[in-house]
Amino acid sequence: MESSTSSPVLNAATQTLPPSPAPRRNPLRGLAGFGPSGLLGLAVLLFWVLAAAFGPWLLSFSAAAAGTSNVFAPVSAAHWLGTDYLGRDMLALVIEGARYTVGVALLATLLASGTGTTLALLAAAGSRWTDATLSRCLDTLTAIPSKMFALIMVAGFGSSVPMLVVTAAIIYVPGAFRIARSLAVNINALDYVTVARTRGEGTLYIMLREILPNIVGPMLADLGLRFVYIVLLLASLSFLGLGIQPPAADWGSLVRENIGALAMGGASVIVPALAIASLTIAVNLVIDNLPGRQARERGAR
Repeated sequence: MESSTSSPVLNAATQTLPPSPAPRRNPLRGLAGFGPSGLLGLAVLLFWVLAAAFGPWLLSFSAAAAGTSNVFAPVSAAHWLGTDYLGRDMLALVIEGARYTVGVALLATLLASGTGTTLALLAAAGSRWTDATLSRCLDTLTAIPSKMFALIMVAGFGSSVPMLVVTAAIIYVPGAFRIARSLAVNINALDYVTVARTRGEGTLYIMLREILPNIVGPMLADLGLRFVYIVLLLASLSFLGLGIQPPAADWGSLVRENIGALAMGGASVIVPALAIASLTIAVNLVIDNLPGRQARERGAR
């Protein structure tokens, strides 16, 4: 008759076996959802962010110094992107201009999206009176054309970096509010939010714990679009001479200053325009390849 108990030797061997190691998490796993175009856009975007953050300190010369070369010089070994209308190196100018183009646009985007999302959460989770008041006030702001509003703000308060950030943020708060509110209202009507209200949770809890985590993904995509819009807005203001003021310069003002080289196809006017185009296209490529989009598209089919 066979014994129902297992062998003592087998039990001892089993007890002495080391636990299986936990699987290592690949830090690059989050990039698996990006296609080739998404990785390309991410690389270009990362390049410009690093250029804006560290580029001026890595350059061995100052772009703001008076130029010593020929004006509108072509691309050469001495000047990889040619020179501008004062003989200054365009590579240094574009790198220094990234601080203002990327930095100012990023600050304005975060301010606009953060303010719009906060107001939208308050409108969705608050009373009907709060929702109606916020919606009508922001509708009034939407009725003013963005370029006209920017011109009025610059004419009234001057063209400084803080004023440009505030102006661009005010212009795009209503759009961020509309997107976030449409998402938050749908989430607010779901059963688990009703259960949270029933057990006595306050408005702040509903906003931060029940609604906000469920709209983060779409709002990140909207934040990327707002960034593109603000980059183009600030570049257009600088091209008109109402944006970043000398001696500082962003990419829009570099195009305006070197417009005289357009007839000869000089790099000094083409390179800043290509920099603006590459930044905006890269952000759109990243947005189009955000993780989870492919899964949603497969589920829709």
